[in-house]
Amino acid sequence: MLGKTASSIYWMFRDLERSENIARLVETGFRIALTRAQSDNGEWASVITTAGVRDAYEALYSEYDRDQVIDFLLRNPDNPLSVISTMRNARNNARIARTDLTREVWEAVNDAWLRLSQTFKNPINHKELPEVLSLIRQLSAQVQGALHGTMLRNDIYNFARIGTFIERADNTARILDVKYYVLLPSAAPIGSSLDNVQWETILRAVSAERAYRWLYSDDVSPVSIAKFLILDKRLPRSLAFCMGEILSNLSQLDIGYGQSTPSQDKAFELLKQLSDDSIDEIFATGLHEFIKGFLRDKNTLSLSIETDYRFLK
Repeated sequence: MLGKTASSIYWMFRDLERSENIARLVETGFRIALTRAQSDNGEWASVITTAGVRDAYEALYSEYDRDQVIDFLLRNPDNPLSVISTMRNARNNARIARTDLTREVWEAVNDAWLRLSQTFKNPINHKELPEVLSLIRQLSAQVQGALHGTMLRNDIYNFARIGTFIERADNTARILDVKYYVLLPSAAPIGSSLDNVQWETILRAVSAERAYRWLYSDDVSPVSIAKFLILDKRLPRSLAFCMGEILSNLSQLDIGYGQSTPSQDKAFELLKQLSDDSIDEIFATGLHEFIKGFLRDKNTLSLSIETDYRFLK
């Protein structure tokens, strides 16, 4: 496969996942804000920081107003990480690789772009926000369903899945960071009812609340939730699961192309670290410090993939 085609597929699915993840991040901030007795824009500052767009936001706005943050993250075309921007990028990459996609995948991507373009013509009222965020997740799921149901399990599929799980791992780590690093110091003591509600919000943000209840019942504790989202290989959005999928698909590429790459070695090392670490060790070191290290290593892996498979910008 040409590097340009591989890059288009990889980034198409990174951007599709990113659009959904931005929606999940907004939902996290929105729900946590609802747990506050008084209005506090600190939650929205933390969401902007976690999304990695603080400088871009502060170039336009002087305060972290709820409606401004929501608009910036969902529909501002000048924000390269907004939902509308990432969906536009996904559609453009799908057009480049259209002959390598099934009709169903192309139509699902194109439909997602058209529906969101219409939805975002006007600012989103906060009362409409839950419905809009649900729509974003639904459209993303339709593309993923088309991929699973119609695409050959070949290198195209592998690059699509690698892009998806690189972005998904990034999102899970960042959503954890919203709660632990930014909100916890100013919220409530660990183990309080407010603290537990906010941790439950983190579970809902990654669609993991019911799965967590099946395994842990009523044990809503920061340590158990962090362990579930970081180390549990059964959860499709945990860091360990995502890294396992990345390694599996890189291995399939190496088999298909008949050569091993540094990317596979880096993915193996990162998965081994997650397998070797215990949640007690992670908390002893500091959850925020662990997340920073994971994101740094994930970014190194991303760059290695782009180099090994000769992605063209």
